[in-house]
Amino acid sequence: MRKVLMGFAVIAALAVPSFAGKYNKVVSVGDKAPDFSGLPAVYNGEDTSLSLVDVKEDIVVIVFLGNHCPVVQQYEDRLIEFTKDFDGKGVRVVGLSVNDIESDRIPGIKNYTKEHKSNYIYGYDESGKVGKAYGASNTPQFFVLDKERKIRYTGAMDDNMNETKVTKTYLRDAVNALLKGEAPEVSETQPKGCGVKYKR
Repeated sequence: MRKVLMGFAVIAALAVPSFAGKYNKVVSVGDKAPDFSGLPAVYNGEDTSLSLVDVKEDIVVIVFLGNHCPVVQQYEDRLIEFTKDFDGKGVRVVGLSVNDIESDRIPGIKNYTKEHKSNYIYGYDESGKVGKAYGASNTPQFFVLDKERKIRYTGAMDDNMNETKVTKTYLRDAVNALLKGEAPEVSETQPKGCGVKYKR
C-alpha cells in the first residue's frame, strides 16, 4: 500500500508545473487570467481600444512593456519576429504599458511603434490596475494564456538579453507546446528588465 501511495505522490509531483509561483507572488500558473477592457491602444499606427474578451485567438501572449526601458528596446526585434512567426497560427501578441511615465503613455507608444514598426497591438493602462492584477514587476514580462484564458507560462522571453547568447527560448517553447496540446515544460521563469513604475 505504501508503494502505491508513493507512486501517486510521484505522479502528483510531476503534474505540478515547473517553478509555478516561485517568482510571481500575485498569480500562479493555472490561474484564470485577470480580465481587462476598454484600454486605449495603438495598432498599425492607428488608435484603437483593447479588451481581453475581444481577442479571438486560442492563445494570447501578454507582455508588459515600457518604451523608456533599454531592455525592452533590446528585445523589440525579437518580439516583432515572434509576432510574425506566429501570425495566422491562433496566437495573438498583446503589449501593455502600466508605467506612470510620459514616454510610456499612448502618444509615446504611438511614436515607439512607428519608429520600430511594431506589429502587435500595444495598450496603456493609466491606473496600473491591470499590471498589479497580473503581478507585473518588470518590463518585459510575459504571460501566455490558453483558450480558457488560464495562465500557462509567465516570465522571461528567453535566457539571455544578448540574442547571440540565447540557449533557452522559454516563451517560444511554451507557445509551441500549447499549439500541440501539451503543457509547457517550463511554466515560470524570473522576469528580467526594468522595474514597473506604478502610479503612487
